[in-house]
Amino acid sequence: MQLPSVNWNEMKWKKIRDGVYQKAFTGEGATMAMHKLEPQHEPRPHKHHYEQLVYIIAGEVDFHVGDDVHRLTAGGLLVVPPNIMHHAVVIGEEDVLNLDIFTPKRPEFVENQ
Repeated sequence: MQLPSVNWNEMKWKKIRDGVYQKAFTGEGATMAMHKLEPQHEPRPHKHHYEQLVYIIAGEVDFHVGDDVHRLTAGGLLVVPPNIMHHAVVIGEEDVLNLDIFTPKRPEFVENQ
């Protein structure tokens, strides 16, 4: 059986929009996506039917989930339940590196691996 295998460091960033970049890796049941948020990016509230686990690797961000705001720094973790409006706002001048795990998998992210 051929299992997918990649190296984050060798993957190219996919530009989602100005100030937002992504690398993604998808298995049978879940998707991991690394997002780079630059300080000038335009936050866009959205929701989806996926559960999203958020892990901040670098930078500082206010993560809005429903009516709550969570200030996260490197090492910060957060759960975004399915179908809840959410978005992130970068705090300061440092890029934010945000690793997300989505379940179930996001088939639209497969093209990126």
